[in-house]
Amino acid sequence: MAIDPGAIDAALAAAVGDDPALIAELRAAFVESAHRGLAAIESAQDEDAWRAATWRLKGLAASFGAVRLVALATEATRRPVGDPAMVKRLRQAVARL
Repeated sequence: MAIDPGAIDAALAAAVGDDPALIAELRAAFVESAHRGLAAIESAQDEDAWRAATWRLKGLAASFGAVRLVALATEATRRPVGDPAMVKRLRQAVARL
């Protein structure tokens, strides 16, 4: 699953205007937050922690217009805790940001 960085940048530009430095700063904050969200998913030990972490990542992705990551995180909410294939797909998606 590919992530469209252009869509993220477009969503940021729509929110803050044509300020490349601010867009870059917000994008970096988004990527950092996505990595923290992924870490929470990877460390989830029970269903409640797994669901909360996947929903947080979904919400983060939605707020930045990362629709493909939203879809993947949504799928993760329905998977069993620690599903290795799902974690791998999420890891790959976040790495592509």
